Amino acid sequence: MQLLKIGHRGAKGHVTENTLESIQKALKLGVDGIEIDVHRCASGELVVFHDFTLDRVSDGTGDISKFTLKELKKIKVKGDYEIPTLSQVLALVNNKCLLNIELKGQDTANEASRLIDFYVEKKGWDYQNLIVSSFQSSLLESIFKINKNIPLGVITDTSLDKAVAFAKTVDAGFIYADHTMLTQENVEDLKKDFKVFAFTVNNLKPIKRIKSYEVDGIITDYPDRL
Repeated sequence: MQLLKIGHRGAKGHVTENTLESIQKALKLGVDGIEIDVHRCASGELVVFHDFTLDRVSDGTGDISKFTLKELKKIKVKGDYEIPTLSQVLALVNNKCLLNIELKGQDTANEASRLIDFYVEKKGWDYQNLIVSSFQSSLLESIFKINKNIPLGVITDTSLDKAVAFAKTVDAGFIYADHTMLTQENVEDLKKDFKVFAFTVNNLKPIKRIKSYEVDGIITDYPDRL
């Protein structure tokens, strides 16, 4: 079984997270997939950014959803990078590997679904190279209602049982679990119905442990360590 190496927010351990440069670094490191996060900004576009506020990784301050794309493009992320749009990331990755789009902010489902459809229909992407994931059940329910072709992943760091029960209601094929929750037994159990991705596994000892469970994918800040 091939273990999928998935770069967390690009290659977060090497270059500032969720930037085109970080994604480029992940591609250079030969990842099988890239995980990014999206929010909807005030002008409606989906921007690739993890936090709900700008403060931690940029020279901006305040809620990302309150800024237009034009305003966000003037803000610098640590390392003098800019905040990319989901469209820019899709164009850069260009179906070369799996792209995992984690919906963070509210009202992200419609636009994510629209963009995915556009890239599948017009730009040669394949649905099998895309996964929409979220901690938020309402956002996954929205995607499921809009387009049943989009693969879904349920993320949990609290309860595998709840994640599994919900995943079945939206026909999700993937369970994303905090690696500290996983055991040989529960991975075997989960794999009967789902593909299992462990996050965020950075250190060599947990990497070795999680690999031994034969999960389907590992999300890491350091794809070169896998």
